[in-house]
Amino acid sequence: MVSGYRMKHGTRLLRENAAKFRELERRYGVPGPVIIGFWGLETDFGANIGNLPVMKSLATLTFDCRRPELFREQLMSALKIAERGDLRPREMIGAWAGELGQLQFQPKDYYELGVDYNGNGRVNLLTEVPDVLASGARLIQSHGWRAGEPWLVEVRVPHSMPWQEAGLEIHHGEAKWSSWGVTQRDGSPLKSTGLESSLLLPMGRNGPAFLAYPNFDVYLQWNQSLVYATTAAYFATCLATAPPRFAGNAKVEALSFRQIKQLQHLLQGRGYGVGCVDGMIGANTRASVRDVQAKLGLLVDGYPAQSLLQRLAGN
Repeated sequence: MVSGYRMKHGTRLLRENAAKFRELERRYGVPGPVIIGFWGLETDFGANIGNLPVMKSLATLTFDCRRPELFREQLMSALKIAERGDLRPREMIGAWAGELGQLQFQPKDYYELGVDYNGNGRVNLLTEVPDVLASGARLIQSHGWRAGEPWLVEVRVPHSMPWQEAGLEIHHGEAKWSSWGVTQRDGSPLKSTGLESSLLLPMGRNGPAFLAYPNFDVYLQWNQSLVYATTAAYFATCLATAPPRFAGNAKVEALSFRQIKQLQHLLQGRGYGVGCVDGMIGANTRASVRDVQAKLGLLVDGYPAQSLLQRLAGN
């Protein structure tokens, strides 16, 4: 997802809008690379904002039997956007669930947090980049962004450490991580921030490793998918001139899409709540894997390897 195209285009946009990003960081505390990261992943910088009529989509979803309360609120906000004069109803073209604009705002966020940054009297998040960037910064700030603090920092982990200490629900200061042999990416000691962080191992103990700081929670509020949040945060670090990620300590025993679904079925059979059997290693699947790894006496890193699948299938 962090492709060469997105890196090149995102870097150019950072340079071209440098003055705007400096002003936005002063006002909202959010760095430009963070905004650019979401912009690139959500719509490829405005190239793919959706092609469906938002009013009709929301009206339909409001009367759908699954989540009518959620979409009724969004429909009312979309009507308020039109009433305020930001967009005419026929201009409201977006995604199937009613998201609008180059950052795919829900209508409620659009109405309450949208910024008329260019001062033309209306908030236009479809075509006016100044409004898009300022509104993005304000939304990120509203999720609790802490100015001047890191969000995700790549590190190196030793071949052996208490792997059960990895996971977003566990927090330690840099001194504790250092005592277990965690270092900066280049092998130098961790920088002291005075903040606690979590050790994130997207591909287990043998793959890349990151320290996730409190600002990483903002990514999970933007999108609850751990895969999306990690990707967006990593993209922002790259735009902020971090080097390409370190491949890891050893070859990762990655499971295929079909094998992950098989694993999720096996975990469900043991009483674990993995959520949807979707072939994605999300937070629920990781938590279940950690628990079953501990019960089977395996190294606990929350990432399913071939050996775990074979063990569960054999039992």
